[in-house]
Amino acid sequence: MRFCAVFRLHPLFHAKVFANLGASIHLISAPRCFMRKSLLLFSVLFLLFTHVSAQEATSRNRTKSPALKLSFPEKKSWNVLKEGEKLEFTLQATGGKDSLYTYTITQGMVEGIQFDTLGHFSWTPSYDFVDRLGAERTVQVIFKASNGSDESVSQVIDFKVEHVNRPPSVGELKPLYVRYNAQNTYTIESSVVKDEDNDPIVFVPIPEGMPEGAKLSEQGEFTWKPSLTQFNRLRNNPIKVEFYVEDQPAKARTKGYFKVEVTQQDLPPSLQMIPSQKRFVYKEGSTVNLKFQIYDPNGEADIASFNFISDNTDLPATALVKNTPSQYEFIWKPGYDFVRDPLDSVSFDITFFVLDKSNRRDERTVSFTIVNAVNEAEADQKLYNEYRAALVRAWDLMEQLKETERDLKKKYNRARKGKKARSLTNASLGAVTGIAPVIVETPATSKKITTIGGTTVMTIGTLEATEVIGRSTKDLVERLNYIIEKRNELQTKGDVFARKYALKSSRRKPEFLKDADDFVALMNLKGLVALELDANWKNKNKPTNENIAKTFKDFSYEN
Repeated sequence: MRFCAVFRLHPLFHAKVFANLGASIHLISAPRCFMRKSLLLFSVLFLLFTHVSAQEATSRNRTKSPALKLSFPEKKSWNVLKEGEKLEFTLQATGGKDSLYTYTITQGMVEGIQFDTLGHFSWTPSYDFVDRLGAERTVQVIFKASNGSDESVSQVIDFKVEHVNRPPSVGELKPLYVRYNAQNTYTIESSVVKDEDNDPIVFVPIPEGMPEGAKLSEQGEFTWKPSLTQFNRLRNNPIKVEFYVEDQPAKARTKGYFKVEVTQQDLPPSLQMIPSQKRFVYKEGSTVNLKFQIYDPNGEADIASFNFISDNTDLPATALVKNTPSQYEFIWKPGYDFVRDPLDSVSFDITFFVLDKSNRRDERTVSFTIVNAVNEAEADQKLYNEYRAALVRAWDLMEQLKETERDLKKKYNRARKGKKARSLTNASLGAVTGIAPVIVETPATSKKITTIGGTTVMTIGTLEATEVIGRSTKDLVERLNYIIEKRNELQTKGDVFARKYALKSSRRKPEFLKDADDFVALMNLKGLVALELDANWKNKNKPTNENIAKTFKDFSYEN
């Protein structure tokens, strides 16, 4: 009994406590041992209370798990980087019912970003990522983390990439061979001087590195007429002419130089090609443009000829254009019939060569591959013609329906007025003695009644046929309603068709031709016969773009 009384003092304990520790309670509650071990009983009860409280706290913690969230680097401006600068971090998620997370980028992935499911992020923006005229570019990336309990969290991060200007680069330049008592001109090769950002460049002379009397223009043209003393000194000690290449508008500089030597008896000409590569691949319809600069140490007057030899005889000789005696261009546009079926491509070599008056030569051999291509302009024109033809046909039918509708409305209005005069009828109904008109007035109506023989009465109301007695207006109204219904249907579907395929990209889709056929099917011969339209009708207006656009406002003019 004392055991029960003591237990009732602790209502927090319930049947679950005894279920977990039933064996211990049984031993303590044995007969005659309860009083002697009361201290032990209270100790056990305290342990039970602590155990239950811990279980309930654990249960509460399990039911109330912290929310799932993402953790990014805490460094200030960590998401601001420069072109060519590498950004690395590991995305971490916390909270949720499950600690096994999977990381993804759901939107904003750009070229160069590397991101795996473990949250490792790495990105080095290329130097052309930001336009050279822009200071920066912002990219929004959406990161997402999810766990096995179908919990997920997303966060948008703005990465700001700042433009980095790179100075120009100068390769190895060919030497200048000067002649005595002559104006020597040397143009710095544009193929050797490059700017990775495609910035405009100028050449800036270094006064202490220039020989006396020499000039260097901003375009890289060096001119010098050495004196006899300078020429003799140059024979023994060739000099280096140094200069700066400066990009605009950043004005970043790179130093370059070229050697100046005395010319020998007769040096061969040299040929520079821009762009300088050995293999080119073009599609049919693309423009091939190569630039050639000829350098002859003995001057331009020593250049005898410049031409090319091709493995393919279809290349026209007019493709080689002469700008100056030392500058040429190869301009050629292969037509869409250059690669003949069933071939996919045609490859051939072209050798460009230059000869001086001593038959010394220099040459460049280039390989070309022309790939078969579809004439997109011609295909787009055909699709546009289909688009316009369908709308022209619909416009023409709409004009005919409008004219027919106006004509039927006139006839209907004329029929409603009718003939208000009395219609005299001669009838022979056996013994007919005479016809006398009698006017009977009834509410809201006025009719003329003809009596025949005084016994037979015939009523003829106001004519509501077209203009002929006995013809019903039902056919007239039904035809008018049918024409209005057909015109409304044609207007609605024509507007949808004109708007849906107003752009080139939409007309390139496979469903365009099917929709065009369905639209034209609305104007089939069977439907036109039901409308009782004149087959010889001719439209007074011309199907100009303006007239079509008045009927179908979303009609596109461009093909």
